[in-house]
Amino acid sequence: MKITIFSFGLLYLLLSFCNCETTNSEIGNGPSKLTYQQLGNISYGDDPRQVYDIYLPKERNFNTKVVILVHGGGWFEGDKVEMNGFKDFIQQNFPNMAVVNLNYRLVTGNQNPHPMQVNDITAVVDHLKLKKQEYILGEELSFIGVSAGGHLSLLWSYAFDTTHQVNWVCSIVGPTNLMDDSYQNTENQGLKSMIGQFGTDPDFLKSASPLYQVKSTSPPTALFYGGVDPLIPNSQWQSLAARLTELEVPHELKVYENEGHGWILLPLLDTSVRLKAFIETHQ
Repeated sequence: MKITIFSFGLLYLLLSFCNCETTNSEIGNGPSKLTYQQLGNISYGDDPRQVYDIYLPKERNFNTKVVILVHGGGWFEGDKVEMNGFKDFIQQNFPNMAVVNLNYRLVTGNQNPHPMQVNDITAVVDHLKLKKQEYILGEELSFIGVSAGGHLSLLWSYAFDTTHQVNWVCSIVGPTNLMDDSYQNTENQGLKSMIGQFGTDPDFLKSASPLYQVKSTSPPTALFYGGVDPLIPNSQWQSLAARLTELEVPHELKVYENEGHGWILLPLLDTSVRLKAFIETHQ
């Protein structure tokens, strides 16, 4: 099941033009000569889906931070091109940050999304470490994910960041609890099929749910949700926000009461303003 998500790219075409260069550039001999560079479809695995685009800022160094973008699509569809608007958003507002926009393996047949897809994120992180000297980047990371990508971003940041690289994570309409009664007892066949990709074992569902993986040391978290989302029950953001409060994890929650699985115009502008302020606080 797929519902169209808003486009940050549209917002920034309306607001301003990004002054970033858009062509590949040679890397100079020293840090003062480094110029903007973008590289597309870098392979990090054997599967055709295991590729990422990387956008390297000029004058970067080994302290340059990296924002990783994770697309949605119900874990079985979607593409990194859908996150290009967020790439523009980061480049416009945080030109000293590098951006990685990744594809990951999608569910086909009887495959389970977990841990296949978080393993792909780990593979990307490992590949960035391998390429650190070539790209000239630091190891500090942050995540922005939408829908299924929000779920994966939260899950990796809470459960798989074993070296505490993640500075902050943002989930936009991402599921947080696969054990939620609203999922397990739904009569919506499309939703039942989508969540059913993870199986029915309670312990496994908890292992794949950010709600059950968050801890007091988890990174600052930004949550953006629609109050009438047909795919994300309100209990999803309510339960995670309550748990973050209980654990004293810095977080921001914004719910657009009359919006669904995505929004445009003034709510979208509000999201961009809030996300910019959140990043400025926690970068």
